[in-house]
Amino acid sequence: MYSQVHAPGNRLSTDAVKVWIISGVINYTIWLAILSGFLYLDYRFSWYEWIGWVLICIISLLALTGIWSVFIKPFLLYKNWRYDAAEEFLQLKSGAFNEEHQLVPMTKIQSVATNQGPILRKYELYSLTIETMGSTHKIPALPKDVAFELRNRIAHYAKIKEVDE
Repeated sequence: MYSQVHAPGNRLSTDAVKVWIISGVINYTIWLAILSGFLYLDYRFSWYEWIGWVLICIISLLALTGIWSVFIKPFLLYKNWRYDAAEEFLQLKSGAFNEEHQLVPMTKIQSVATNQGPILRKYELYSLTIETMGSTHKIPALPKDVAFELRNRIAHYAKIKEVDE
């Protein structure tokens, strides 16, 4: 009948938390600087009074979401992110409150790629992007050797041929 699919057990790199914290701090610092600039302009040029209050409310909400996104969310993401690749399926499991378990059939995978931005590069990590006809899946923050081995294994299982340039 149906074969038993076991929950994925592979974890992301422990440095994933640092990467998410750093990128969150950079992101929220930029937004706070922009909104603070508008708040200064409101003070300097005496715009309508309600504009200042709206900016203060937005900055307050941004600060609260920043606390969540920088100090809580990265730890929950790391704790709950799992992946695995078998001959039949790529399995992805994530989510602390709303757990999501995805099974991507290997026959549906069209491409697989590794990506590395400047923060990931600092920690020698890669993210893996898997594309099917209708969706894109991402495994964030894998060590270099794991990322390339997993990319090659998925490509082999999905029978994807790399194009030599």
